Amino acid sequence: MKRCSLGAVLFATAMTTMSVSCDEPHVKNSLRAPAYPLVTIDPYTSAWSFSDTLCNSQVKHWTGKDFPLTGHVAVDGTVYRFMGLDIVEYSAVAPGSLERRWKAKYTFSKPADDWNVETFDDSGWKEGQGAFGTIARHREPSAATEWDSEEIWVRRSFSLEQSPAPGTIYNLEYSNDDDAEFYINGVRVLTVGCCNKEASVRLNDEVIRAMHPGVNLIAARCRNTAANGLLDFGLYLRVTPPTNAPQLAVQTSVDVQATQTHYSFVCGPVNLDISFVAPMLPDDLDLLSRPVNYLAYELKSNDGRKHDVQLTFEASSRWAVNTPRQPTESKLVPDDKLLLLSTGTREQNVLGTRGDDVRIDWGYFYLGAEKRGTTGYAVSDKRLSLTETAGTVDSYSGKILLAYDDIYSIRYFDDNLRPYWNRSGKESFIGQLHKAVDEYPSIREACNRFDKTLIREATAAGGRRYAELCALAYRQAFAAHKLVQSPDGETLWLSKENFSNGSIGTVDITYPSAPLFLYYNTELAKGLLNHIFHYSESGRWTKPFPSHDVGTYPLATGQTYGDDMPVEEAGNMLIVTAAIARMDGNADYAAKHWKTLLVWADYLAEHGLDPANQLCTDDFAGHFAHNANLSVKAILGVASVGRLASMKGDAKLADKYTSKAREMAAQWVKMADDGDHFRLTFDHSGSWSQKYNLVWDKLLRFGVFPQETARKETAFYLTKQNRYGLPLDNRDTYTKADWIVWTATLASDRKTFEAFIDPLYAFMNETIDRIPMSDWIYTDKPVHRGFRARSVVGGFFIKMLESKLND
Repeated sequence: MKRCSLGAVLFATAMTTMSVSCDEPHVKNSLRAPAYPLVTIDPYTSAWSFSDTLCNSQVKHWTGKDFPLTGHVAVDGTVYRFMGLDIVEYSAVAPGSLERRWKAKYTFSKPADDWNVETFDDSGWKEGQGAFGTIARHREPSAATEWDSEEIWVRRSFSLEQSPAPGTIYNLEYSNDDDAEFYINGVRVLTVGCCNKEASVRLNDEVIRAMHPGVNLIAARCRNTAANGLLDFGLYLRVTPPTNAPQLAVQTSVDVQATQTHYSFVCGPVNLDISFVAPMLPDDLDLLSRPVNYLAYELKSNDGRKHDVQLTFEASSRWAVNTPRQPTESKLVPDDKLLLLSTGTREQNVLGTRGDDVRIDWGYFYLGAEKRGTTGYAVSDKRLSLTETAGTVDSYSGKILLAYDDIYSIRYFDDNLRPYWNRSGKESFIGQLHKAVDEYPSIREACNRFDKTLIREATAAGGRRYAELCALAYRQAFAAHKLVQSPDGETLWLSKENFSNGSIGTVDITYPSAPLFLYYNTELAKGLLNHIFHYSESGRWTKPFPSHDVGTYPLATGQTYGDDMPVEEAGNMLIVTAAIARMDGNADYAAKHWKTLLVWADYLAEHGLDPANQLCTDDFAGHFAHNANLSVKAILGVASVGRLASMKGDAKLADKYTSKAREMAAQWVKMADDGDHFRLTFDHSGSWSQKYNLVWDKLLRFGVFPQETARKETAFYLTKQNRYGLPLDNRDTYTKADWIVWTATLASDRKTFEAFIDPLYAFMNETIDRIPMSDWIYTDKPVHRGFRARSVVGGFFIKMLESKLND
């Protein structure tokens, strides 16, 4: 059997059942996930395994940055590593300056190597001033020379008392935008393209031999080809001494369920099962918002004998920082019941960091376990370690807690909001940890029941492969949100636009993710909309259509996106509001915002049929006018208000908007018709696109479009599929995974639905990009185009939503 590799073992066990911690067996998910969810609390505390085997790579944040978490088990003195890579520590030799930005124009005329050698004369350079102070020196061009490029030059010196000893390990860590090259004492370290952030490269022997006692020079330049310039670097020495590598546990199974990820290993004469448990149960908002996950474990002898066993779990302080070099403090937290270790930054700049590819650097990460006389610990500023000495046993089980106290979660206009679990401000984090331990048996039972129910219901709705995709999507969608309560007592379920632009509460992220929350709890669906209604109704946003967002996560203080999406966002808000009413069986929620809804509906009635040049939710495709699919959304937005008016008992208003929607739909059919399909834009014959927005006409039974519309489109799509799915439109081979499921739901039979789902399943099963699921993927190769870890995969649940609406 191959070590640390699933190989034939996973294939052979793909459709078997496994037992975890004495729970009832369940049918295993056979999907080979692009990445496996481990700890999923919110957009910040979100850790994944980016490989098939848990011990084959470092545990990572969804952004791809290391979130070191390791696990070892010693059996009769032999140590086996079953999780992560061993944590190593480095000290700064020449520290970086943490992402300082600066731009300078000049003409570079000397050969590249000349300016990098330590003898180069930089006496004529001037200091460059950036937002963070002096970070570079640059040479001004002469008056007669044209500025033909933008570049940044940075030089840093460091001193060594002696030449590096053989085997010494140095890493150069760097950030750059755009192309950059780095030298030490004139010897090239690397040349790298755009764009990198806190990347690392180990110095080779040639570079290390060039380092000498006394002053040494690191030099770099960055060619800034467009937009912002960024260049930073630092040199770091490994201080953790090399140790004898442990044995690698043999992983025999991995299984992703909605709220849990299960692994099984063979560690010599002992079998080890572990489960990462995230109790994201949608009907209990206090539990859903409790920022505690579990890592449960069970050991069993596989040779009928007892063995001396010890388990060790270790976490890095990187769980509580944005950048690896931020100073941290770690400690043992006094508690009578639990052994708790915590770590956090020294600075504690609460809500001080916003953006996309960033991690939380305020609050505290906790690693904990119950005190039972056999648990030890070690703590330093860089790492936390728990050790459980089981003794000589033939079986043993337990759990550890992985938790994060962010103190304050969101800046919401004029208020800093605590997490939902502490919305009163009277709860304690230690109290939440105690509850997590006390309630564990019932929580675990509820998670097991929920996972099995989801698979059963999804399989009934769309088949086994569809169900497995939904199981993988579930935690990803939930973990891309933060639950808080507004000062007015409203639920706010705020999304972070991961790996896109970092926006918070984005309406065109809400729209595709909504089916998941509509299916399980409309209070969460309302939480996707409440901040947008408030933004308009408070007078802060005055346009006759909704905003795109309310800020950049975690600062919800007003739209920061640089462009409006008038038709897109108005249609989104109206359709989701109508879907909430359908699920609730009343229009009470809509009635609270009736004046606002009518303003948006009137805007769509006037401007939505033939949209002007603007963005839609697929904004990566750029601006374009006469968008037929966007027009569908506008028409169904108008129909939504007709339905809501009817539910409110206003027959006159219901007839007004329903009649208008039907009139617009009849015009649409004529304008978009292109023979055997409908066009991408009204003015381009021969074009086509997925009309995924049509699905709401079917689900909400508006009936404003002829049934033939969806039938004709669906038949046409089947002729355009590639190996990994249906392209978004005729302009490129890429697609959106969530829209494929919506388009598939237009089908009137299971066979056709699965014909769209099977290629999408194949992509996720075969993609070479090992990242949390991407929703922007190519259909002709197993490579993603962009995005990862986004909440829009909640849109996969639209087929389940259809089944529920049809019950």
